[in-house]
Amino acid sequence: MPLITLTSDIGSQDFLVGAVKGQLLSANPDFNIVDISHNLSPFNYPQAAYVCRNAIKNFPDGTFHIVMVNLFDQPPEHLLFINYNNQYIGCADNGLITMILEEVPQDIVGISLNKSAQKNALYCADVFARAFNQILKGETLDDIGDRNIPIEVKNPLRALLGNNWIEGQIIFIDNFENVIINITKDEFEAQRRGRSFKIVFKRDEIIDKISDTYADVTESEKLALFNSAGYLEIAINKGNAAGLFGLQGYTENLNTQSQYLQNRLLYQTVKVFFE
Repeated sequence: MPLITLTSDIGSQDFLVGAVKGQLLSANPDFNIVDISHNLSPFNYPQAAYVCRNAIKNFPDGTFHIVMVNLFDQPPEHLLFINYNNQYIGCADNGLITMILEEVPQDIVGISLNKSAQKNALYCADVFARAFNQILKGETLDDIGDRNIPIEVKNPLRALLGNNWIEGQIIFIDNFENVIINITKDEFEAQRRGRSFKIVFKRDEIIDKISDTYADVTESEKLALFNSAGYLEIAINKGNAAGLFGLQGYTENLNTQSQYLQNRLLYQTVKVFFE
């Protein structure tokens, strides 16, 4: 049974996610559809990249992934179809794929869109479903699309490094308002080099140890740990770190923020000092 994951910024308030699934199942009733998330923030590429990257890598070989995030950033002439580490990914040509994979994929084609077709999420779902069915029939990417198209490239959001510090951006706030920073455990340890450290945020909040679980500290106390994806996380045991500390997720597009949120840009970053 072919496995498909579906990730989007559509939300769950209306019919569209259900209709997309209906399109996929109409193309192939054997598709087994798994929802990753439909509540990604519009235009927030770092957030979408974090969610997609850390979900996709946990699926079995041969899984198909549809990423419907900012589908119409530009008037689309084609969609992208990628084979990466035996995972097939369909998405818009908006630069997100290079942020998800943290590199430019080599095995990638553009699928041309019908110029007369109405370009919407349902049409895109149909295009992806047809491509998936072609793969299932034994066809290759070269049978499906064009390798010679230039693609949009966006660089992944990286932490800033200094001799005695590392500064990361808040890329995700989860349902418990735990705050995830774009600093991985490997990056942290490579920069730390066995030294003591202080994690500093909101000017005067400091954490100087890494916990294994939330229960390592008393209730309502702040802590830092590396989450299941290996990223630095700031949390409060049985509390809401983002709300209580006034921490806001990073966004590249200030035009999508209110003036109030723009005034809180200071609290979109977390800095670690080593000594």
